[in-house]
Amino acid sequence: MELFSKSNRRGLIFLLPLLAVVALLATLAERRGGDEQSVSGETESAEGTKAENGVESEIVIKPFRFDPNTATFEEFVALGLSKSTAASIVKYRKRGKVFSIPEEFAACYGVSDSAYQALKPYIAIAPEFEVKPFAEAADPAKQDTIIHYKRFRLDTVTVAYLRTIGFSHRRATAFIKYRDMRGGLRNIEEVRECYVIPSVECDTLAKYIIFSESATEPSPEEKIELNGADSATLRSVYGIGAKSVVEIMEYRQKLGGFVAVEQLAELKSVTESNFEKILQQIYCDSCIISKIDINFARSQRLAAHPYISDRALRKLLKTRQLKGGWSTIEEMIDDKIFTREEAEKLRPYLRFTRNGE
Repeated sequence: MELFSKSNRRGLIFLLPLLAVVALLATLAERRGGDEQSVSGETESAEGTKAENGVESEIVIKPFRFDPNTATFEEFVALGLSKSTAASIVKYRKRGKVFSIPEEFAACYGVSDSAYQALKPYIAIAPEFEVKPFAEAADPAKQDTIIHYKRFRLDTVTVAYLRTIGFSHRRATAFIKYRDMRGGLRNIEEVRECYVIPSVECDTLAKYIIFSESATEPSPEEKIELNGADSATLRSVYGIGAKSVVEIMEYRQKLGGFVAVEQLAELKSVTESNFEKILQQIYCDSCIISKIDINFARSQRLAAHPYISDRALRKLLKTRQLKGGWSTIEEMIDDKIFTREEAEKLRPYLRFTRNGE
């Protein structure tokens, strides 16, 4: 008698390979689990090493008081920062960075929040780097502890010095630009006119500012002749800054000279307040202006004059070619070359000569 029937043997043929596959898969799964556990252990170990040596290390070896503005590379490393972070801070500082409050140190690359919190109690910023708000300095109750800086000359003070007494870089730069544009500041009232200086700060600054003696008004015999003055002489006029000097000399060249000092008001760089001051220090000698021979001047010379518009120039050249020229400015008005207003402005600059004269 057979132990297994024919159908039972056929079933075993299909079942045995299936069992072998299941056993193989179980073995592979067991091995993979062991490998993953090993890799996980190695990863945790590597991450632990990175935490100890990475740029965001939270380990402070020997905490001590330090100023981020003056601490050395070695001191940063001794505090627990990585070498790359220490080098980055030193480089940042050499490019002009100044740490005026501890929070600015927290913004440095490589300094993690936890590292900053651990180091913050030890940050000691020197007084010369600290921000000194004028609002506090103006409080009489705080005078003895806030105000310690020396008097300074307003005409030579720099952005760097203004930073040490509480100005931000942007505000200090704006104030110096305003001073130079005005050609200097003569008194505290003119300082108050600067939009970046609140009145309460002016009251504090007034105790320390030394105004330039050269800003006093000159006597009549010391006034400067506008048409003959060189750039250095013009720069000495209170109210004329470096930018104004260039514009005045260029405009003087185009005009052929100034007929009246009031013509300075036509320049963009001369503000209304400066104009009033400048008028008291200058005068014009209109006898030395350069005139244009309207009947023979080249088109380029005529086009360069500020008082001759493009419209007037086109009609002038066309009519001159047909007519040959003019004897008076009134004739040019009659020919509708210039309006009467334009003619009056141009009159001192024109000369009328005819062939044979």
